[in-house]
Amino acid sequence: MHWTTGAGAPSVDRVVVTSNRSPLRSSVGLKAVMAVTGIVLVLFLVAHMLGNLKVFAGQTSFDHYAEWLRTIGAPVLPHVWFLWLLRTALLVAVLAHIAAATVLARRARAARPVRYAHRKPVRGSYAARTMRWGGVIILLFVIYHILDLTTGTLNPVGDPSRPYANVVADFAPQRWYVTLAYTVAIVAVGFHLRHGVFSALRSLGQQTPRGERRARRVALAVAVALCAGYLVVPFAVLTGLVA
Repeated sequence: MHWTTGAGAPSVDRVVVTSNRSPLRSSVGLKAVMAVTGIVLVLFLVAHMLGNLKVFAGQTSFDHYAEWLRTIGAPVLPHVWFLWLLRTALLVAVLAHIAAATVLARRARAARPVRYAHRKPVRGSYAARTMRWGGVIILLFVIYHILDLTTGTLNPVGDPSRPYANVVADFAPQRWYVTLAYTVAIVAVGFHLRHGVFSALRSLGQQTPRGERRARRVALAVAVALCAGYLVVPFAVLTGLVA
C-alpha cells in the first residue's frame, strides 16, 4: 500500500492498494485453472471411453490394448511408468479442479452474505448443487474404480494380466449392484460435464439467447454421448452380450 497526494495539497487525495497475490489466486486465475483442468479431464474421459469400447472387439484385442498401454514410452520409460505418470497428472488435475471450485464457491457465498426470505430458486443454484453433490459422487467412484479395476483389490478376478476377465467379472449379473453404482456415477459425470461444457461455451462468447440455446444443445449432446459410451460396456456384460 502506498499513499499519493495531489500537487500542492497538504492532505492525502487517494490510497492506492497494491497486492502481491499470485494471479492464479484471483477469481479469473481460478476460473482458468478450472477450465484447463476440466479440458484435461474431459480429454482423458473420451480417450478412456474409446479404450473401454474395445471390449466389443473380443478378449484378445482388449487384452492386447491393455498391455500396449503399459508399454507406452518404452524403452525410454520402464514398464507401466507411463500409466503412473498419467495417473499422477490426472490426480493433480482433479485436486486443482476441486480446490479452484471450492475457493470460487466460497467467494461467491461471501459476496452474498444475506439470505432473502422470499427469494425464488434459480437455475444457477440447482446447477451448483448438482455440481457439488455430483463431484462428491464422482470422487467416491474414482476411489472405488481404482481399487476395483486398477489395483484389483475389490475385483473378483483381480489379475492385471487379464483385464478382459476383470471387466466381465466386475459387471456379472450377480453383481448388479456394481452396475447400478457405476450407472449412478456415470450419470453424475454427465450432469457435471453438461454444466461444465455449457459454462465453458458461454465464457467463449455464447451469451446471446440464441447462443445459450446452442450451447445447451451441444453440452447435452456431449454429456449424453459420453454417458452412453461408458454405460454400454457394463450393460453389455450384464445382459450377456459380452462374456
